[in-house]
Amino acid sequence: MADFDDFDFFSASSSDISDDPAAGPETLSGLVEQIVFRNDENGYAVVRIDDDDGRPVTATGTLPYIAEGDRIRASGRWVTHKKYGRQFEIAYFERTLPVEEDDILRYLSSGAIKGIGPKTAAKIIEKFGTDSFEVIETHPEWLAGIPGISEKKAAQISENFIAVSGSREFLMFTRDFLSPATAMRIYKAWGAGASERIKRDPYSLCGEFGGIGFKRADMIAASLGMAPDAPERVKAGIKFVLSSEASRSGHTCLPLSTLEKCASELLFGDEDVSRGPAEETISEMCSDGRLVRYQRDGNDFIYLPQIFAAESGTARKLVNLSATCPAFEETDIASLIAGSEAAAGLKFAAQQKKALALALTSGVMILTGGPGTGKTTIIKGLIHIFERLDMTVCLAAPTGRAAKRMSEATAHEAKTIHRLLEMEFSDTDSARFLRNENDPLDEKVIIIDEASMIDVPLMNALVRSIRSGARLILIGDSDQLPSVGCGNVLGDVIDSGIFPVVTLTEIFRQSETSFITTNAHLINSGELPELSSVGSDFFFLSRDTDAAISGCVRDLVVRRLPKTYGDGIKEQIQVISPSRKGDAGTEALNESLRAALNPPDGKKKEFIRRGVVFREGDKIMQTKNDYSVEWTDPFDNTGYGVFTGDVGTLVSIDADSDEATVVFDERTCKYELSSFEEVDHAYAITVHKSQGSEYPVVIIPVYNCAPMLKTRNLLYTAITRASKMVILVGRRDVLAEMILNERRGLRCTMLGQMLREEAEFYG
Repeated sequence: MADFDDFDFFSASSSDISDDPAAGPETLSGLVEQIVFRNDENGYAVVRIDDDDGRPVTATGTLPYIAEGDRIRASGRWVTHKKYGRQFEIAYFERTLPVEEDDILRYLSSGAIKGIGPKTAAKIIEKFGTDSFEVIETHPEWLAGIPGISEKKAAQISENFIAVSGSREFLMFTRDFLSPATAMRIYKAWGAGASERIKRDPYSLCGEFGGIGFKRADMIAASLGMAPDAPERVKAGIKFVLSSEASRSGHTCLPLSTLEKCASELLFGDEDVSRGPAEETISEMCSDGRLVRYQRDGNDFIYLPQIFAAESGTARKLVNLSATCPAFEETDIASLIAGSEAAAGLKFAAQQKKALALALTSGVMILTGGPGTGKTTIIKGLIHIFERLDMTVCLAAPTGRAAKRMSEATAHEAKTIHRLLEMEFSDTDSARFLRNENDPLDEKVIIIDEASMIDVPLMNALVRSIRSGARLILIGDSDQLPSVGCGNVLGDVIDSGIFPVVTLTEIFRQSETSFITTNAHLINSGELPELSSVGSDFFFLSRDTDAAISGCVRDLVVRRLPKTYGDGIKEQIQVISPSRKGDAGTEALNESLRAALNPPDGKKKEFIRRGVVFREGDKIMQTKNDYSVEWTDPFDNTGYGVFTGDVGTLVSIDADSDEATVVFDERTCKYELSSFEEVDHAYAITVHKSQGSEYPVVIIPVYNCAPMLKTRNLLYTAITRASKMVILVGRRDVLAEMILNERRGLRCTMLGQMLREEAEFYG
């Protein structure tokens, strides 16, 4: 077991993503005369306002429950819409209910209160005048005296009015620390009790709504006068450290002492003096089930319950599959392999025969190997053998691109794991899989490619869906980076020693012509790649400064490669950088490449999110799983979900309906513009975000980035994303440093230990 000093743990200075509302320097106030457009789902609206000087103004923005007759005061900026002219783009607003009879009539007639139309509104105003709002809210039974309003309808009108009024009050209550769009999401989920719930425990926002982290909740708590050592604050801080480390560093759990230290730093700015509250609270949370304590070698490790359930559940089911799957006789195996060779017209190498044999004798088998080592040949052989035995086979991979490559290579349908498990999106912004232990998969053989990308929650969902007695074959490259999500599934399964593992080392594919394959294996062995070959598919262009590296990358994409290979190559190029930061990082490269490849032209629509301009024609990437996005494909299949690393094109923007259309490979998705909080430009992407994908041409800046990113497995992962050409641009000394640096970001996980414990239990 590694020394825990080797792990990268939480730092109190870690950034916490927030959602501060944009505040423009200009203001607008007046009466809402007309609702031109309103999206009730997200609150986006286009309204006409008579400002205080009597001038008509068109305003747009997130204006939940806005109604004609509202008087508002807004801040934002003036913009010029190419079609609709000058508009006021609202970033923040306040509103008050109208007080004049005519304005109250207009408000009630607008449909803002369900159950009141123009005729009913006129009757209410005629009888109660400027007291109408007070009557509706506090004396709804008085409405029953109006013709057409029963006691039941009067009660419903009052309830609707109070609900709308409550949303207004909530928006006012949260205006200093939440954007209107976020506040609206919270109010829809929690209803009239939202304000009281936040006052009671502002930290309850952290686990419920994306984009609200501990520091945001801490700011709200401070404004409400909550004490620094309040139990709610300490509990939330402890949970935040665990969840932050899961998403930031991939740890599924933390040593107790580390958690105490990090939580104390976060909560009190001191890791030693103030450990008492954290230590006591952790013990209490373990006792009441809000945390889980796991012991190993006399040390305590602390889990969030859902991650513990996923890791322990994965271990339990994998060992069960291994124990319950029937094995074939050795004499039958030899005959089956020979038959597969005859059908394919080839002779399997010794390692390949071993892999085929173990797949036939094991419930769980792992196949690893670098590029060109024959993994696809083995998949084809397995499909032939199992189908000959009338055993149903399914193929799957973590990403759409990986599944597509698997399908093309094997001529057999492959699905994403999410689609295989029939993911369903719920109204609570969460996803669930319809396939599980209660409705398992029908197939008897499940073959998963790119297994290094699978995190613990997804692996647990997968194994839960597999019937006892079925076979699971995991295929991947254990030398690549681990999953973006928490855990180290493939590495832990291999290191546990419980299941048979075949590591392919002999190179078959393109061995005579491809330096990509040859150099990838050299780098993985700690050797410098061959850089002097002329006319190969692997190039190194030496540049000494970050600015020169960035300029060369841009020139390659925009001018040099299109000049040599034709303009169509632009669509095949992917720039993959080790880091987001620096002149040769993805942030700077995206800005530079986008300016050259998709400049504004007066016709393309665009909008701003998080201070970033998104334009029609932009190459974009999803940075976080979003299960709410609905997609369709050319075959009229529909589904939900876009996932981390998906790359597509922003095809169109419709600001009036607050929607954008994005195409990912063959999936067409409709996005709300607010969903672009989790979208980046993708002219250049990080190595981590490229996992599971393959691109014809890959350009890699090799520059002096952060030391933790200058590692061999990161460089190896980047190079193995290319199918036709790799171009390294940068410094030879940094290239050598990366190749010699075997350091891997160790993750604190217990899957390997749990597997060994389960195996002992089964005997």
